[in-house]
Amino acid sequence: MRAVGIGSAAPSTVITNADLETVVETTDEWISTRTGISQRHVLVASEGEGSEPQRLSDLSTAAASHALAMSGLSPTDIDLIICASSTPDELFGDATTVQAALGCTNAVAFDLVAACSGFLFGTVTAGQFLSHEGGHMINALVIGSDALSRWIDWDDRNVCILFGDGAGAMVLSKCDEGDKGSFGLLGYSLHSDGSSKCDLSSPYVGKSRTIATSKQPTTVTSGTYAPLAMNGKKVYQFATREVPVVIEEALAAANMSVDQVDWVLLHQANIRIMEVVAKRLGVPMEKVITNLKSYGNTSAASIPLALDEAVRNGTVKKGDVIACAGFGAGLSWGSAIFRWGGDATP
Repeated sequence: MRAVGIGSAAPSTVITNADLETVVETTDEWISTRTGISQRHVLVASEGEGSEPQRLSDLSTAAASHALAMSGLSPTDIDLIICASSTPDELFGDATTVQAALGCTNAVAFDLVAACSGFLFGTVTAGQFLSHEGGHMINALVIGSDALSRWIDWDDRNVCILFGDGAGAMVLSKCDEGDKGSFGLLGYSLHSDGSSKCDLSSPYVGKSRTIATSKQPTTVTSGTYAPLAMNGKKVYQFATREVPVVIEEALAAANMSVDQVDWVLLHQANIRIMEVVAKRLGVPMEKVITNLKSYGNTSAASIPLALDEAVRNGTVKKGDVIACAGFGAGLSWGSAIFRWGGDATP
């Protein structure tokens, strides 16, 4: 497959580190030094009296529209939409909402949940559809979007400083015979470890209610999810240990070495994690793409959001090889090596 379009969107409301000083016991210097984050964009309940709450699906639609515009394809050219998100507007996901909003009437649309690894997992999944022998799918749209601001405890200073909201999207097209192996997904490696899910989780919390059924009382629950909880030390150790390994695995699958990589693009979680991973790979930080300072950790949106900026400002050029890696709740982690096949269109 060939990556031919990229797009992103973020809410207009920005919360700076200085703003958070009035919410929890912290300082701008403490946050920026330890995380590399200066501000984050967040969805808000409303932008004024009488206005509707902001929706994540609107961000996803905007990001996808930008990606489609860059690709030169029309909405009806899209055969597949995968929306990777852990925080959709609807319990049943946002993929079909985005499909309808875009007018992608020929596309099958479904959601995928893999937390901060979601965009990579979605990209690899789309690749399987596009490369399937005898398959009829030609063009796919992969969206990574999250609004973790909805699920954090704003009184927890270890968590509320980290996350922001956003969406990113990429258009992938099946390669012509002559382009196979030249562009798109060159190699990948994906992993999961459910035994460590407690280190980063947001579990269901239900309120019990007893219903008097004919045979015996039945207890049911209704509720929501608990605020996101994270063991920061464990997640840091996990990421710095596993991410360099999984990138090497993906490079091996692509029959490439790290010195053939033009850019490294990691999930935008923490600048210290990125520095450690780069050092262990032997890659200078000048080759690491990051916009963490301006957006914080946007979960599944972080990789396409950063890539969109890098393509549009001319940093990433057609033919560049990018080593991507995502990691997060699940625990899940993975890497994909791909060669950018689109033209940067400002």
